[in-house]
Amino acid sequence: MKEKRESFKSTLGFILATSGAAIGLGNIQRFPFIVSEGGGALFVFIYLICVILIGIPLILVEVALGRHTKRNPVSAINMIRPKSFWRIGGALGVLTVFFILTYYSVIAGWAIGYIFNMLFNVSIDIKDFSQNAFYSIGYMSLFLIIVVAIVIRGVHKGIERWSKILMPLLFIIILILVVRSLLLPNSLEGLKYYLKPDFSEVNTKIFLLALGQAFFSLSIGGHVLITYGSYAKKTENLVRSSGYVALFDTLIALLAGLVIFPAVFSFGELPSQGIALSFVVLPKIFLQMPLGNIFGAFFFLLLAFAAITSGIALLEIPVIYFVDSKKWSRKKAVLIIGVLVFLLGIPSALSQGSNRFLSNMKIDLIGRQSLLDIMDFVWGNFTMVLAAGIIAIFVGWVWGIRNVKEELAIGSYGFKRIAAIWGVLVKYIIPVLIFVILLMLFI
Repeated sequence: MKEKRESFKSTLGFILATSGAAIGLGNIQRFPFIVSEGGGALFVFIYLICVILIGIPLILVEVALGRHTKRNPVSAINMIRPKSFWRIGGALGVLTVFFILTYYSVIAGWAIGYIFNMLFNVSIDIKDFSQNAFYSIGYMSLFLIIVVAIVIRGVHKGIERWSKILMPLLFIIILILVVRSLLLPNSLEGLKYYLKPDFSEVNTKIFLLALGQAFFSLSIGGHVLITYGSYAKKTENLVRSSGYVALFDTLIALLAGLVIFPAVFSFGELPSQGIALSFVVLPKIFLQMPLGNIFGAFFFLLLAFAAITSGIALLEIPVIYFVDSKKWSRKKAVLIIGVLVFLLGIPSALSQGSNRFLSNMKIDLIGRQSLLDIMDFVWGNFTMVLAAGIIAIFVGWVWGIRNVKEELAIGSYGFKRIAAIWGVLVKYIIPVLIFVILLMLFI
């Protein structure tokens, strides 16, 4: 039997759930080391411009398509252009989030494991931790069990209810950590690095890094926002709500930087250390502080909460596809997809040293080694941006800017003042920028 489609019960629920879908490891674990790769404050400045001019317009594209059709990404496109080529954009988004979840669960599991490591003063290098198959697979399983348990309860009782719990807790924890970090000796140097841009250092690389991070952080291209938009009420002010989603997502990323950079500079560490920044440098810093194990556990609890809110959305996309298109019950879809994610996640969990073949896999064209890193490039970078480009072209040139404007104007009376600018961005500028990002991924 076809189950009745649920909706978010309140505007707050829609905003918090959609913000939670966007807020994940990309904001707290990935954003700081991309900032360091981009040179600090100048990257932050350009990133904010990208969020405003590129990120928010694309959020509006996806939520408008979702609310208008009340369908999953594939069915939404099919409803507007039946049996057309454009369905590939929706299908690509569904596949993208499914495969992202297979390796994302591994890293999320590390975050959960490090909560206990910090709490009980267990000193273990991330290399040794990730090479331990028992740790990697065990904590990945725990993460997936939590996510499955929430998603199986549905939109209102599961996703919306838990978003209202987890999002406030996430903000409280990160504010506690910001205060602690700013009170450290010599934290001002970290603030200068993070907040005082040097505009003489502007270059193409920084713009591309900022654009890529905006896509990754806001979950654009995985069609999470199409799905969550399909749960929005017709009276929802999508423009205002989308602005809040972008604001909360960006705020969490900026606050993560205020946690990490003052601490890094206070203890004389280098900010440009990639993934080691969160899993090697910060644990070492926390263990040198008074009550550092408590603050360290809070940091990784923050990472875990962020991972869970995103994991919920990543699982919901393929689930609602099978509920809508194949008439599966929610319980059946969640359990089958959850098991598949776990099974396909095991190779990524073993590719960090546990299995030589999976760890030594290499594709020279993209400069990635290990199955997990290859998966991240293919699904977390290439297909996500490609799917976003297909949807932007579909909305701008096939469905039509006029139709999208009419959808966004429902409940959003002030949208008409910016509609013309938004239309130009979506129809002309954003597709070109997406093409440039895709090109630069292989250069």
